[in-house]
Amino acid sequence: MADMNEITRRDEVSLSAAALRGAPWKTAAITGGAVAAVGLLWDAVIGDGGDLSWALGLGIALFSLVAAIGAVSKPEEGDRVTRQARHWSLRHPWKFALLPAGIMAVLDYPVQLVLDGEGVFGAGWDALWNGLLVYLIAGVATLCLRGRARSGG
Repeated sequence: MADMNEITRRDEVSLSAAALRGAPWKTAAITGGAVAAVGLLWDAVIGDGGDLSWALGLGIALFSLVAAIGAVSKPEEGDRVTRQARHWSLRHPWKFALLPAGIMAVLDYPVQLVLDGEGVFGAGWDALWNGLLVYLIAGVATLCLRGRARSGG
């Protein structure tokens, strides 16, 4: 018989999504867009012709990370459900980090597919690796913020 305290993968995704509900999406979008623009300008100035897929990928990664870290950085803000979800996320940083990583991979895949020209599998591979990088950074950052979570959550 299953332990009553166990939650399903679907519940974990729901809790991660609830924690992200109050994420600083506008700040994340501005940060990601600004970094992508600076990356393009930097490449254009250096003369490499601008690597659009790299700049957009970096922008998407920062968008995902700013949203994830911003969501859990203030666990006492938001409605009751959001607060509880944020406390759960801080207690389970690696489970929480799966959703921002998934956001990264899903948003990055079409960029890799269209702009990199590596084909369906190559784009998928690149998007998965980029998602893994976001997973590691978001997990470590959430782990560092863990002390903000009260044990009762």
